[in-house]
Amino acid sequence: MVNALAIDVGTSSVRTAMVSTTGAVTHVFQRKLTITSPQPGEVELNATEIGQAVLELAARTIDEGGPCVAVGVTNQRATTLIFDPLSGSPLGPTLGWQDLRTVLDCLVLQSEGLRLAPNQSATKAKWLVINYGSVSKEVRFATIETWVTWLLSNGRHHITDRSNAAITGLVTSDVTRWDERTLGLLGLELDMMPKIVDTIGDHGVASALTGAPPITALIGDQPASMFGQSIVRSGAKITFGTGAMLNMVRGHEGPTTMTPYDSGCFPIVARSHEGVVTWGIEGIVLSAGSALDWACDELGLLDDVATSDSLATSVPGTDGVWFVPALAGLGTPYWDFGARGGFFGLTRGTTRAHLVRAILEGIAHRGADLVDAAERETGALIDVLRIDGGMSVNRFFIQHLADITGRTVEVSSEREATTRGAGLMALVGAGLISVDDVDNLWHPTTTVAPRLSDGDRLASRQQWRTMVSRVERTIPELSAVSF
Repeated sequence: MVNALAIDVGTSSVRTAMVSTTGAVTHVFQRKLTITSPQPGEVELNATEIGQAVLELAARTIDEGGPCVAVGVTNQRATTLIFDPLSGSPLGPTLGWQDLRTVLDCLVLQSEGLRLAPNQSATKAKWLVINYGSVSKEVRFATIETWVTWLLSNGRHHITDRSNAAITGLVTSDVTRWDERTLGLLGLELDMMPKIVDTIGDHGVASALTGAPPITALIGDQPASMFGQSIVRSGAKITFGTGAMLNMVRGHEGPTTMTPYDSGCFPIVARSHEGVVTWGIEGIVLSAGSALDWACDELGLLDDVATSDSLATSVPGTDGVWFVPALAGLGTPYWDFGARGGFFGLTRGTTRAHLVRAILEGIAHRGADLVDAAERETGALIDVLRIDGGMSVNRFFIQHLADITGRTVEVSSEREATTRGAGLMALVGAGLISVDDVDNLWHPTTTVAPRLSDGDRLASRQQWRTMVSRVERTIPELSAVSF
């Protein structure tokens, strides 16, 4: 059996596994990461903790799974850090992609003709350099795949792949080089930036691991999930994790700008190999699984997120309760960072079952928003929707997603398709399988057809839009931010 080692650094955990040429994922090890929120809207991680987890879990996977022929790294995009290349130590905290501390910076930069979002890397890097850059004579910028590759190569390679570079807000529209005008406006030096490379290619060797296997793939989490669900030329998937991201492959013709389209979707690099870029689109929900975590951890509506399925089905409906999951603002198609979540229609008879069901239904409606936006953008009908992520095991949610989108939903056999995608891409980079082989590896574990009538679905969607309008512009100054 020929395997690649997949290293998957997500929003809240590190996961390593062996991925075979058949797509099988084995010898999985996972560790939660510490996430802190010093102030409302701030999300911080610890780069040292991430690095230790990567090296320790990768070693365990290799020890138990045997040698690997290649390494693929996938990561939560836009999570940003700076580090000292001489000591190898991070400088300051690592800012998570959901961190909103730079939202006002984005607003100020708009007046200078620079459209950036706080969930991109650009203003996060500026904040880190201002607050921690003076600690060291030399500073290097990194997103997570850059940091992991630096550690795996024992400091020999400071690189980023095109799929990660594309959403930093710091690159030219062809994603071949850093935009020096943008860097200058943010006070960032070109020398601190990593070299931009293909997602698939020769990225040095992981000399920190036994056997020093070659690193042949670096890929952002959502493009990796798309690859892991065999969407290499057509089709659409949504990953329902902390947030929710819809992705489609678009082709080899690139955008003229990296800012969002009128549909609210935005361009991404699906993959690149030998200088040829395959482009895609993405739509994003900022709060999906995190809304369930909030209901469990902060509201106490659930003892465990896994019980949301049975609790939601314990009542025949929400009894008129609606929930808009805008806990960190609204993404596609609205892009309103000042929107805030809300329950509507509460009465004295409202129970926690009604509230939990409303949360799940609200997330499904946001999924339907993504489908609508993607179809408007591409002109292509999404007749089958593939899904993965933590919420893909929730049977009530899957059925409601099918009902409210009016689409057949196919559930990935691998819940964390990002891991599978990173491993498969590494195997392509090693020349052991082809993209055509990956195209033929899709075998869903569950297929769910819609049961709701078109009339009921359209009526529900119309009412949903009314609910969204009630949470928009809750904080007008944040709603003014556009990118």
